[in-house]
Amino acid sequence: MSFKTVVVNSDRMNYDKALDMSVLSPDEVVEYLSTEPDQFAERLQGADCVVTKEIPITRDIIMSFPDSVKLLCEAGTGFNNVDLDACKERGITVCNIPIYSMKRMAHTTIMMILSLASTMRVQMAMLARGDKSNFKDRVQVPLIEVNGKTLGVVGEGHIGAEVVKIAEALDMNILVNTIEDRPDREHVKYVDLETLLRNSDFVTLHTPLMPATRHIMNEETIGMMKPTAFLVNCSRGGLVDEKALIKALKEHKIAGAGLDVQEVEPPADDNPLYEMENVILTPHMGWRGIETRQRMVDMVADNIKAYIAGKPTNVIV
Repeated sequence: MSFKTVVVNSDRMNYDKALDMSVLSPDEVVEYLSTEPDQFAERLQGADCVVTKEIPITRDIIMSFPDSVKLLCEAGTGFNNVDLDACKERGITVCNIPIYSMKRMAHTTIMMILSLASTMRVQMAMLARGDKSNFKDRVQVPLIEVNGKTLGVVGEGHIGAEVVKIAEALDMNILVNTIEDRPDREHVKYVDLETLLRNSDFVTLHTPLMPATRHIMNEETIGMMKPTAFLVNCSRGGLVDEKALIKALKEHKIAGAGLDVQEVEPPADDNPLYEMENVILTPHMGWRGIETRQRMVDMVADNIKAYIAGKPTNVIV
């Protein structure tokens, strides 16, 4: 019996047509650039597996799936976009891929930290407008070292742990807030969130987005940070109350921010974050490297092969 996989929003992962998507089924792979809620029922006819990437898969959409669909693969780590209860009701297995971008995401986080420490955003803007005074005169922007500074890591899953490892190599002191009880070690101490925020020079977020963590960084918690500290978020935009962050940045309550994710993606054209000199803003690029995206597709393929073999892996429900 043949196995059909339908990718419902290929433009989120294969937007440059550079990926080998044929690995997603031994028989047939159908790609759609995007799919509207009322198109799922028709497009999934005869499909055994549906592959999605960070789009809402609501109860109504799942209830419209034909009976042939038995597997839903989220091509990413987060699965808060999928109605898991509805999938369970329909007998649909849901899988994700938890660690495909671990190193790339950690490297993006460290890139943000080093760039903020070097006021890189301002330096590049100066060159863009033809201002070469950094070269002809003394350097016009503040520069700080990261060695000896304290990095606060909120969440120590795969990506957070990789960030800690690199930060240790940079001779940073590290404070970690995580739900698991772990013993301190040299240069790494486990503390409550308030202690972390009040004592860190850089704060980086690496926790899943769920009701308990939504807006974990809000007016109150941002207010606990040092005025010289920087906030980095390469995890999920909803972890940060963006209005509170913009207010804090404008009032210099904190020194700056590095954001690879935003509450609304893409941000509105009039979002002040685009223009703020103490902000490095990137377009959720941490997972978008060509090697990272092909690894993501290959790992989805591994989930599909395991399911076909009767030994499903990375199962959420």
